[in-house]
Amino acid sequence: MIEVRNLTKKYGDKVAVNNISFKVEKGEILGFLGPNGAGKSTTMNMLTGYISSTAGQVLIDGTDILEDPKKAKANIGYLPEIPPLYIDMTVDAYLSFMYDLKKCKLPRKAHIKDVCNLCKIEDVRGRLIKNLSKGYRQRVGLAQALINNPPVLILDEPTVGLDPNQIIEIRTLIKKLGKRHTVILSSHILPEIQAVCDRIIIINRGEVAADGTADEIAKNITNKHKMTLRIEGPTHTADDKKLIAGAIRNLAGVKYVRADMEREKGIYDYDVETDGKTDVRRAINKLCNEKGWNILMLQLSDLTLEDIFLKITMDEGFDRNEISGRKSKPKISIKAGENGKLRAEQEADEPETFGEDMTDEDTAAEEEAVSEEETAGEAETADGEESAAENEESNGGEE
Repeated sequence: MIEVRNLTKKYGDKVAVNNISFKVEKGEILGFLGPNGAGKSTTMNMLTGYISSTAGQVLIDGTDILEDPKKAKANIGYLPEIPPLYIDMTVDAYLSFMYDLKKCKLPRKAHIKDVCNLCKIEDVRGRLIKNLSKGYRQRVGLAQALINNPPVLILDEPTVGLDPNQIIEIRTLIKKLGKRHTVILSSHILPEIQAVCDRIIIINRGEVAADGTADEIAKNITNKHKMTLRIEGPTHTADDKKLIAGAIRNLAGVKYVRADMEREKGIYDYDVETDGKTDVRRAINKLCNEKGWNILMLQLSDLTLEDIFLKITMDEGFDRNEISGRKSKPKISIKAGENGKLRAEQEADEPETFGEDMTDEDTAAEEEAVSEEETAGEAETADGEESAAENEESNGGEE
């Protein structure tokens, strides 16, 4: 129903959208996500024909939106973030005006009544729009998008300003509409996207960074299988951390254990990562029984849509660490540690970790960093000054 081919938008030298392509099938609800400035709104404006593209195509039911805009736009119902309302009109007069504007051929009274009932605005049809609350204005904006029963709906932040009950009603409505329409839903409320959408596209820096269901994207980001345990040790002191984490680390199938902070008095949490092939829960339970330790909590740690969004759109070094299986703070990466100082900072900030030894690459990077520190004091030549300048530039880039 919607096909985007190599879509590009430039503003002078600034590339807002860079050669993106995707399809949305009939009856599919697509969640469209991206941080501010990623090119999300620009893409949606090109999909609706509001602005033209620099290169590429947007096909709505096979029709190019730039070559035949009237035919293509007749298939689109669009609710922008700020609804296009004439506030001095009554709701009924406004919807009737939109009926004429869209050259709708459905029975006027019956169609407008159906739309009002669907959006639950039947009781305010006679009121001026300027006297409505923000939530009701949002629903009137959604109603105008549904006029003429378009096969494609593009909704930008449709639940902004609604109370919790209204949000649930709109989510239910969007799911219902998705059975008969193709829907693109943009929202910053990530649980809303996860609850409503069949598929998710995340756009970042003008490019499609991820495309698929939340589970599919999570698997592409990391193959880690994690759980969080809260275990009561024998002494109720910090000595329990090393004892318990070390014992769990020795279990078959355990790749990584991290002793987290004290959650209850004298009781600590432990992040455990497995090889993905072994269910270690029974082994952990047996171990704790034998040692006389009490398991107070066991929780599987699945990636939420918020985790996925942050991993894709935030620091790249964090993504690489997640994929490689090393546990570190998002702002520190192995690459950043080549000068030695950032590595020492990481070690000071990280909680105690009992896992696999560093890889050969990590060891080589650390040895190289130490070598650079030992020779830094002797670098008084022009080459040394150039090297120092490069290091300063590298540090500035990391920040």
